[in-house]
Amino acid sequence: MKLYIETVGCQMNLLDSELVVASLRKDGYELTASIHDADTILFNTCSVRQHAEDKIYSALGRLKDAKRQHPDKVIGVLGCMAQKDQGLIFRRASYVDLVVGPGQLHQLPRLVREIRKAGGQRMEVSLGRKEGSREQIERSHESFDPLRDPAMRTTPFQAYVRIMIGCDKFCTYCIVPSVRGPEQSRPAAEILAEARQLAGEGCREITLLGQTVNSYRQSDGQRAWRLSDLLESLHAIEGIDRIKFVTNFPKDMTDDLLAAVRDLPKVSKYLHLPVQSGSNAVLRRMKRGYTVEEYRNVLARARDWIPGASVTSDFIVGFCGETEGDFQQSMDLVRQSRFKNGFIFKYSQRPGTQGAKLYADDVPDEVKRRRNNDMLQLQNQISEQDNQPFLGREVTVLVEGPSKTAEKQGDAGERLQLIGRTHCDRIVVFTGNRRQIGQFLPIVIYDANAHTLFGEMVAQPAGPERIERLQPVVMAPPSHGQ
Repeated sequence: MKLYIETVGCQMNLLDSELVVASLRKDGYELTASIHDADTILFNTCSVRQHAEDKIYSALGRLKDAKRQHPDKVIGVLGCMAQKDQGLIFRRASYVDLVVGPGQLHQLPRLVREIRKAGGQRMEVSLGRKEGSREQIERSHESFDPLRDPAMRTTPFQAYVRIMIGCDKFCTYCIVPSVRGPEQSRPAAEILAEARQLAGEGCREITLLGQTVNSYRQSDGQRAWRLSDLLESLHAIEGIDRIKFVTNFPKDMTDDLLAAVRDLPKVSKYLHLPVQSGSNAVLRRMKRGYTVEEYRNVLARARDWIPGASVTSDFIVGFCGETEGDFQQSMDLVRQSRFKNGFIFKYSQRPGTQGAKLYADDVPDEVKRRRNNDMLQLQNQISEQDNQPFLGREVTVLVEGPSKTAEKQGDAGERLQLIGRTHCDRIVVFTGNRRQIGQFLPIVIYDANAHTLFGEMVAQPAGPERIERLQPVVMAPPSHGQ
């Protein structure tokens, strides 16, 4: 039988889809890229923004005729939207067979078998945040991590590893605490065993995932584990050559973690540190739990502890009550912080959040679009300026695979344009051959734009521990007047 799965959303969703496919392969399923050929069609969904939900409902609408013509097809909605909308999905698309929240994905093979045998609809979701004790709610968000499937990853040399689930921050704009449940850290022994398994399969880079990954805390009865302790133990695993972690919460960026990033050579010198707004008034309404001044202090500490580290951030523009003055404070923070790049989103009100209950979504959409474009333009200027010092520099990249250009052109030969990332998470494209995918290679940079470094391969081989060498480049200082 054939399985089609479409994934929308974050790295957590991508990992969930990999695990879903691995579990269904054990039931004899073969993955297909054609939705028309599939016996089972699954959508793994996101609820962070309305656009993601609209995309899924639109895709479901296009399957109505296919289900009528082939009633034996199993159609399922998984993930965050399934947990949020639950029975609404059946009411909007009565031909959907299956609704499964992120905490119940381990039940999926059994549920599909039951539908094929007896028909009918199935729904498995977790308890809501007020529908039981914390222990009961935690148990209803069961972890789902042991099975891996390299075929589902963009490259078998890179993998996500979940170290915690859920979130207890309750930012007023965010639906995640409702759909992913309470914050729970996985036992360190399980994480280390999974990383060793991945290394044995040839994986060279792992990215640790958590909604607030640096909030990781776990006790196994013998010792207490923090993220810094976990990084140190992962660093000792032979075969794992690079380690990243996302996403961080500013208030939990502790000195022991910064020291681990600085001192452990395998840990990427890269931090994703979302701020969301440069206005204290907006941060209070968002219930972020810190001020702009405190965030600046965290950022300064990070750069003091880890010289040359690249830092990225998230911003939401057009949040409830955001004035033009609030927005300009965010623009000032972007100018002064000089992030490697920023992920900028228009506010999308989510039913069920405190923001939807407490505040009117009162910023017009055209204002949100303009603010989004203005901030994106500013960040792109900064990113391009800050990439210029890489000209002439030799960097080490882990080769991930063909570039988007090569894929669009359908390059089938051995020699083609490849893409990789540096130790500080900058994207590099260069010409190489397919045999180099999964290797660490030395590349000299000859050009750069806001998002990409362009380079040429150096003759000698590189190891993951190779130190980047900087050849002096004379540049005018960047302008801060934009």
